[in-house]
Amino acid sequence: MSDLPKTSGASDVADVNAKGADDAVFFGHPRGLAYIVFTEAWERFSFYGMQALLILYMATYLFLPENSGNVAAFEPFRSLFEAVFGPLSIQALASQVFGAYVGLVYFAPVLGGLIGDRLLGRTKAVLAGALFMAVGHFLMAFEASFLLALAALILGSGLLKGNLAAQVGGLYKKSDQRRDSGYSIYVFSINVGAFIAPLICGTLGEVYGWHYGFGAAGIGMLIGLAVYLSGRNYLPLDTVVESKDRPKLEKGDGVVILAILVMLGLTSLYWTAQSQVWNAYPLWLRSDVDRTVFGMEVPVTWFQSLDSLAVLLLAPLVLWYWRHQSRRNAEPGDLIKLALGCAVFAIAFALLGLGGVLSAGGSVALIWPIIFHFVCAVGFLYVGPIALALTSRAAPDSVNSMMVGSYYLAIFVGGLFSGWLARFYEVMSASEFWLMHAAIVGSAAVLLIVLRPVLSRLMRLDRDLSASPKAPFQQEAL
Repeated sequence: MSDLPKTSGASDVADVNAKGADDAVFFGHPRGLAYIVFTEAWERFSFYGMQALLILYMATYLFLPENSGNVAAFEPFRSLFEAVFGPLSIQALASQVFGAYVGLVYFAPVLGGLIGDRLLGRTKAVLAGALFMAVGHFLMAFEASFLLALAALILGSGLLKGNLAAQVGGLYKKSDQRRDSGYSIYVFSINVGAFIAPLICGTLGEVYGWHYGFGAAGIGMLIGLAVYLSGRNYLPLDTVVESKDRPKLEKGDGVVILAILVMLGLTSLYWTAQSQVWNAYPLWLRSDVDRTVFGMEVPVTWFQSLDSLAVLLLAPLVLWYWRHQSRRNAEPGDLIKLALGCAVFAIAFALLGLGGVLSAGGSVALIWPIIFHFVCAVGFLYVGPIALALTSRAAPDSVNSMMVGSYYLAIFVGGLFSGWLARFYEVMSASEFWLMHAAIVGSAAVLLIVLRPVLSRLMRLDRDLSASPKAPFQQEAL
């Protein structure tokens, strides 16, 4: 799924200095939104273009004995992972590295947001992040600099992702009704970038050569950087947050924080399964699925585009359904939506297992992964934006920004856990492997139902049971 960018509780800091808040030249919004939207679309193009290739590149080429010697510091790097996780095959090492990369990419924005708020200012942090990401993508074109490239991409993503989304809020005054629709446009750009990237970068990498795909991702990031620089005069003024006047925790806030962390801990089981869609799943598509359509073999990376396309197509339907339920006073609360999303996601993985069983040892029919992505999209819409909205609504004002940033810790944990689980892909049948993930995310659904009364009380949701989250495309995106 496309990812939800950081909602900053401090995103209103720059509101009082918003430039052009009354400007309405971009679909009725400030001109600065256009520059942020196109920057984000190109940044997501580069990010997802590279991510679509990464596990295939490592597991089927770079980490093979005849090629791994070309990677600078590879043996100490491998020894470090094996010291923690034990002996690892090529596929297991690739999956473990991928899991660590995904986890760190989603942990870094927590620190990147702090750097933007407290030290550099958001504009400088975004510029630094874009430069690091561009350098990282181009370093991926050289086998020797692979590890350095990953480090640059993690650092750059943290700086950029942790600050660009917050600048959207700074374009509007607090009373401006256009803020939500502004974020809707911003999130749409993320999904568009995530949809297009695997089609271009993935095809270049799989068909013509890995380095062409990585190079295309780097070019995309440079275009995004150029767009951002050209619009600097229309962006919010930077204001570094001072801590001396920050509100303090009140009595009972600690319990609320603990309850939110428990909820996020449960959603990390969802992100474990979702991260596997980026990790072992492409390897399964490559080896087990009949991808031939009209005589042409569909590239593995195109399924990542299908993942984003399914979200784009189904989000309006899910939103309509929630409004229909709301009119009948039947819309479920946030925690129930999370449980339903996890249950749907479990069904999606069970369908993968069923597809493997019905194939009777032969190639799995293409229809199974196609159905899988559309079912996953429904699960994502019930979990990703809802968990973010719930965290933002329940977190105490004094630590709201930090707690919303902690939303990424669930993805961090899920990424690491999925990397560890991927080792079993080689020793279990594919059907057993997918059913195991169905059980993992299904257990999150059960636990959310069981713990709902306690979590609702501790998070003070029972004081506002009628409140419902914004639409998925009105969230600051994954």
